[in-house]
Amino acid sequence: MLSRIDSSINVAEWRKPRAILWATASVVALVFLIVLEIAARHYGLPGPMTNQAKEVIFAPKSGPLLYASMALMMVVLTWRQRFIATGVAVGIDIVFFLVRWAVDAKMMFGNGALWVILGCAVIAVTRRTGKERVLLLKGVGLGLLLVAGRKTGDTWLLITSKTRPTVLDQYVATADHALGNPSWLVGRMVEATGPVGTHLLDWVYIQLAVAAVAVALYQLRNVAAERRFPRHHLVRTFLVIGLLGPGIYMIFPVVGPIFAYGADGGHWAVADLWPNSAPPITTPLQMPFDEITPRNCMPSLHTAWATAIFIHSRKGPRVLRYAGTFWLIATLGATLGFGYHYGSDIIAGVVFTLTIEAALRSLERGWDRSGIQLVAYGATVFTALLLSYRYLPMEMARHPWLFGPLLLLAMASVIYGYVRTTKLWEPKAAPVRQPELQPELV
Repeated sequence: MLSRIDSSINVAEWRKPRAILWATASVVALVFLIVLEIAARHYGLPGPMTNQAKEVIFAPKSGPLLYASMALMMVVLTWRQRFIATGVAVGIDIVFFLVRWAVDAKMMFGNGALWVILGCAVIAVTRRTGKERVLLLKGVGLGLLLVAGRKTGDTWLLITSKTRPTVLDQYVATADHALGNPSWLVGRMVEATGPVGTHLLDWVYIQLAVAAVAVALYQLRNVAAERRFPRHHLVRTFLVIGLLGPGIYMIFPVVGPIFAYGADGGHWAVADLWPNSAPPITTPLQMPFDEITPRNCMPSLHTAWATAIFIHSRKGPRVLRYAGTFWLIATLGATLGFGYHYGSDIIAGVVFTLTIEAALRSLERGWDRSGIQLVAYGATVFTALLLSYRYLPMEMARHPWLFGPLLLLAMASVIYGYVRTTKLWEPKAAPVRQPELQPELV
């Protein structure tokens, strides 16, 4: 009896700080959304909360994303409830489709999925109690976080273009000589593949969130049966990457080769060089740019998210592992081949993700010396990369055989540290104890 009481006390003590943590995080997220809404209004545009509210009635920006969000929410439902929810969402979308077709409005599906998510929130508050209510609200929150993250990212990109009139592309392009100008090389390779390769990479690039949901659904497949979420999953990493990454954009604004050195930059570009000829090695300067193009290159968050998908797909079935590998390779090809990023952005994005993933895993399992060292080392390497791109680009361009391997070695060291440390964190199977042989009775 005493042991049972002690265990209940320990569970209560464990849950209380977690409840406080989640409540604090919710308040911070709400304040953050309000601040972004105010900032967007300052520039005469609707913010993330307004844009999301509009999608209840008006055509959504991304229907697949809303249905992917609904799929995440449905991990807490039974199979019967999932079929009902899907049917309701499709039925609502059919009604919206007919109305828009009749009035010749913009066509896009997804409103039904959003209505189902909001409907489940109402059901949780009015028809559920106790653990069932908490679980359903967690599912609704998970789905809404994905769509809110997309809207928040759009607003962040707007703010970067309005508040950072100059960009540091010349510094990154000069430093990229140490890596052999990979964006120029891959850009010519993508052009050589013709429309087939271009359309495939473009689809992979755009549907990154859908790929993440596929991996997350596998990780969360047992939530409905176990009535609880796993301690760590991909969605958490995705959201933290999207929250912290734009902050780096404000510190290190970069628009990318296709804008700074290509035709898409118009008269703001240094010259129309991408991808046919690499930029010359000259003393880099901060360059003014328009108030429309997002400064969203350093680090490459598409690379960061694709790396997170790759990491979290490693424990899935073979098909999921292959898909995670394909998505990472294809995303790297798209980010470089379309001129959206420099090679330096890719390296920074990988280090950025591994550091965040290590921090989140340490937070769940409890901070220890190995976790603290790994996170500190990843943060140090990431900071050193940004400082070297900003203050040592000429030296890096003049000595590529020294700095190129150093950049790759820095990234590889973080990868090695992550793999080695996380393997130590894996639970080890205890050997089965063999029963002792009893001596025969004479």
